[in-house]
Amino acid sequence: MIRFASLGSGSAGNALLVESGATCLMLDCGFGLRETVARLHRLERQPADLAGILVTHEHGDHLGGVFRLARKYALPLWMTHGTWAASREAEAGLDLRLIDSHRSLTIGELEVLPFPVPHDAREPVQYVFSDTLRRLGVLTDIGEVTPHVRDVLSGCDGLVLECNHDAGMLARSTYPASLKRRIAGRYGHLENSVAAGLLRQIDCSRLQHIVAAHLSERNNQPGLAVGAIAQALGCAESWVGVATPDSGFAWRVLQ
Repeated sequence: MIRFASLGSGSAGNALLVESGATCLMLDCGFGLRETVARLHRLERQPADLAGILVTHEHGDHLGGVFRLARKYALPLWMTHGTWAASREAEAGLDLRLIDSHRSLTIGELEVLPFPVPHDAREPVQYVFSDTLRRLGVLTDIGEVTPHVRDVLSGCDGLVLECNHDAGMLARSTYPASLKRRIAGRYGHLENSVAAGLLRQIDCSRLQHIVAAHLSERNNQPGLAVGAIAQALGCAESWVGVATPDSGFAWRVLQ
């Protein structure tokens, strides 16, 4: 059985918890130390419960709180060499474990498979978590869906999927043209219809949960993201979850 919950998801900060048995991992931490502890408490967890922290890439909304949390509570850190190099952090006081972006690793009761994604970072990855029976795929901060991404995510039992922006809202926004190009480009973020298109291209027959994540507060609306996903899956909109910036989402279970 896999359990997963979000501390918050958006441009202000991201953190996800994934559990199996006695193993609880945090994926990214873009919140300050006090805020992270408070959000863990909301999910009935504390830093001492964590087996460690996995990192996707070096952007502040994913990495900003990682090093302080890891040092204070002596937590192992897993990230790619490129992410580590781009972080410009001193290694002192860290239990750092560099990973291969194509090789799975076992942490406690979870098998963790990193996979590379196109994004404007040094060596970004996303992850699939498995307890040998169930698979949870996490895909945020990706500009373009690749064949490898489709292969890795096909057949998952749960998905946390980026629905960052709506193309029309982004085009009409007051963002500078350069920022609009970055967000919508092949190293930016997934648009609602592109996320929905991914779901049409992979095996979703085992899906128990899907959560739209990393929604832009300025260039998207939850209803637009949920509608796109529900149409792609042919399901009721009420079945599609949304990770919010303030409260993420509560525990969900893959059985």
